[in-house]
Amino acid sequence: MTGLRCRTSDTFQVAKEDEDKRSDNGKVNDEAAEEDCEQKEDASNKRESTGRPSEHPSALNAIQRVLRLLFGCLAAAVCGTLYAAYLSAFHERKFWFSTRQVGKASRCEPAIFVLFVCARVTAFYELTTDDGTLAGQTINAVERLSLYPELITSYIYRVSGSQDFVEPIYFYVGTVLALQAVYATALFVCSWLMSGTWAAGALAVAWYVVSRADATKVEQAVPLRENWALPYYACQVAALTGFLSNNIGLAAELLCYLTMSATTLTFLLVWEHSHYVLFVQAFCLFLLDSLDLVPPRKMSDIHKVYFSSLLLAAFFHFHTAALLGSPLLSLLIGSGLVRYLQQTMKKGPLVARVLKLFLYFHLVFSTGVTFHYFIKKVVPVSEGQFVWKFLEVKFGLNTTNDFVSNFLACQESLRSPGQDLFLRLTRTSVLPFYLLVLAVCVASALQAVCTRLSGQPTQSGERRPEDGHVGERPEVVYHVFHTLIFGGLTLLFDGMKYFWTPYVCAFAAFGVCSPDLWMTVFRWLRVKSVHPVVLSLILSIAVPTIIGFSLWREYCPRILADLSELQELYDPDAAELIVWIRTRLPAAAVFAGSPQLLGAVKAGTGAAVTGLPLHSDVDMLRRSEDTYQVYSMRSAEEVYKILTSRKANYVIVEESLCNQLTSERGCRVKDLLDVANGHVVHDNGETLAFSRHRRFCHEIKTNRSPYANYFTRVFWNRSYHVYRVNAVISFQY
Repeated sequence: MTGLRCRTSDTFQVAKEDEDKRSDNGKVNDEAAEEDCEQKEDASNKRESTGRPSEHPSALNAIQRVLRLLFGCLAAAVCGTLYAAYLSAFHERKFWFSTRQVGKASRCEPAIFVLFVCARVTAFYELTTDDGTLAGQTINAVERLSLYPELITSYIYRVSGSQDFVEPIYFYVGTVLALQAVYATALFVCSWLMSGTWAAGALAVAWYVVSRADATKVEQAVPLRENWALPYYACQVAALTGFLSNNIGLAAELLCYLTMSATTLTFLLVWEHSHYVLFVQAFCLFLLDSLDLVPPRKMSDIHKVYFSSLLLAAFFHFHTAALLGSPLLSLLIGSGLVRYLQQTMKKGPLVARVLKLFLYFHLVFSTGVTFHYFIKKVVPVSEGQFVWKFLEVKFGLNTTNDFVSNFLACQESLRSPGQDLFLRLTRTSVLPFYLLVLAVCVASALQAVCTRLSGQPTQSGERRPEDGHVGERPEVVYHVFHTLIFGGLTLLFDGMKYFWTPYVCAFAAFGVCSPDLWMTVFRWLRVKSVHPVVLSLILSIAVPTIIGFSLWREYCPRILADLSELQELYDPDAAELIVWIRTRLPAAAVFAGSPQLLGAVKAGTGAAVTGLPLHSDVDMLRRSEDTYQVYSMRSAEEVYKILTSRKANYVIVEESLCNQLTSERGCRVKDLLDVANGHVVHDNGETLAFSRHRRFCHEIKTNRSPYANYFTRVFWNRSYHVYRVNAVISFQY
């Protein structure tokens, strides 16, 4: 082939020289071309005569890639396993989990979910028609409490025969902690895929572990839905990162696509708020597609994953209106329809493309809002007005006396974070490096976007070390949008830090370990004293090594100290209460009290309760408002009527709520109730009280009329007082 190309070139040159009458320049070019062709022919003949030695480097490269892959997978598995082992040991030290035989489930917050593994997981039909959890109401516990994790865990527990050698509670907690190993492994893989080196994955896991107070709530409350859902979301993000990459083979792309499909569906099943998180992700991908940074074929495949997962999740969630009316579905419908109608959006000169882009955003937004409005009319979504009312209170757009809205605005996870969050992330060094990496990636991405909008093609094939255009990589730009949006939400809601911090760790680790990012900086600085490729390789190894050594020196002693320190978080008063209820009261008793305590009572005794600690359920929040009235300034008769309307036989009064000290922003339960009931009014900086009655939780302890007519104290200790709601009122004077 080389000889053929050279002979063709010779013929062309001869014809050209005859036509130009053999000019001197033509002679020189002809001689140079002949010499070049002769050299190519000699090199080709030499390779053929020596047995094609050029094939050996490709074979060696393949072996090296396989070894790197195996070693990286092994390192990811080891990091995840070590993290899970650390969590298990820390959980045992913190809760004395294996030595406390009373109230194990009650210490898991919210404890109600543990019950469905320990004692309540029976037939699926019985859970869908559960009349033993909420007094006077039959509920679909699978839908109302999102019990698919417990159902799957209990099925595995029975099928595997684990009941012969491990208790249900240990199996349940062990499963949650094992998922945290999957979480850490997924962060490892995500950073590894972006940087191309497993060292970035190890650094991401190290940063995640030392920042775990702001990255996960598994140490505080094991059975939370987030602890089940976020590991699947991390796997989905890792698969999406690989799927968006340009340097990926067909087999690897198919594997990423299947993983993304399975984890997206699982994420939607195990957590009722997952569609909001996927909406943020879909919006990032929408921006990526609008700026022409991802192939349309891949966007179509991702939309198919979203559509199929939403429909299947809605089916398994008993046709819930929340998924059908979710903003994710509206965005998919709007973007898909407008993309089909406006196929020439990504063509034309710069000004025309920018105008088309603004028109595209407007059409997608208008179509999505219209579709969402239509869906709400066809399938009413009860939580829409409730969410908007809370947001108005949160951002100070409106004031209200509504207890539920003010109660949610006072929740720690829904308030703005304090400066201590950023101070902690700065001490671990992850925030400064994240900001530096983010600045470089944003600048490079803007450069790539300008290039695309001006009509110039960007590099989409296999990248070389000297290219250094990190902003042209779609998976990197996706993570830029991902961390920026979640970072903005974290500034508004403290609970969003559990979504933002893990990917800050992964993104910062990718940046400091990526030669591509260092090369991008050196191309801007026009470094000439040292070869940029060599310098970028040196820094991508030296900087993470220094960071890793400093983290090991600073935080390794603290981690070991956590494992050696035996903490005491056992609540003997709560344990005494649960034992008394279990042994002294009938199984048909119904209890009223604070939602957190009722969750522990339900898990520890199996008794029916008037409410549960579910802040995402409007009806459950209204039930909680009724049972909280024992801390208000209402009469004994009013509280008695409220409790009997909720079918309560016993009411539990907590000293911690009754005697709660003044809190900032008036967020005590007592203060919120007084405002909601109109007993306290704030006018021009003055607080005016209008109630004729003293606080109920104080007056009932006096055991005087009229409180003794309606309620009889049957149990008390330092923290709790239990009163029977009298079925027959006995008047005492």
